Amino acid sequence: MKFISWNVNGLRAVFGKGFPDIIKELDADFVCLQETKMQAGQLDAELPTYTSYWNFAEKKGYSGTAIYTRHEPLSVAYGIDIPEHDTEGRVITLEYPDFYLVTVYVPNSQDDLRRLGYRVTWEDAFRAYLKGLDKKKPVIVCGDLNVAHKEIDLKNPKSNRKNAGFTDEERGKFQELLDAGFVDTFRHFYPDQRDIYSWWSYRFKARERNSGWRIDYFVTSERLVPRLTSAKILTEIYGSDHCPVELVID
Repeated sequence: MKFISWNVNGLRAVFGKGFPDIIKELDADFVCLQETKMQAGQLDAELPTYTSYWNFAEKKGYSGTAIYTRHEPLSVAYGIDIPEHDTEGRVITLEYPDFYLVTVYVPNSQDDLRRLGYRVTWEDAFRAYLKGLDKKKPVIVCGDLNVAHKEIDLKNPKSNRKNAGFTDEERGKFQELLDAGFVDTFRHFYPDQRDIYSWWSYRFKARERNSGWRIDYFVTSERLVPRLTSAKILTEIYGSDHCPVELVID
């Protein structure tokens, strides 16, 4: 099974940049999107061979997630069942016979870290949610986690040390997730790979210079490791300031 995750940074804009053709070419079983930035009825976004599920933020033009799937789920859940965390359309969970698939758009701490406190609270709640699922069956979680875990995961770690996405608090919360029984699948296959990123600022020709961050992930329950076949970051695909990431599971 092939899984794709992509922060599209506005699905309506990406649709005009060949999104349906890109998804057709990728030919995945599951396509998970973050930051769709739309409401119901704003775009006919259905794709041939897929059924889609959407979680829209209450605030217009903000956040939002979606999953396209070729496999009918046993159940679908939106959010993490905590009202204060479920107004921004950040989480969708599909249940299948032998795993849960969760797509997530983790809150950004913002330039002045004004949402860092909320972010930490959110991280604790989301980790508890994943651990609850993991007690029932293995979990595949993907999306824009808005954190570069290690210095190897961004171009300029020293100058970004206290910036959103590379604070000690955010990196620590990601480590807590891994310590709770989960695996960063890209690092499983490529523990020392440098200069492979999934997000680049639109400023300063960052993508041309490959001055980026790896903040988009597939994370799975540890017991799925024997089934992992490959993990890729599809840097050749344009359309957003993020590129898609891919996971193949036997």
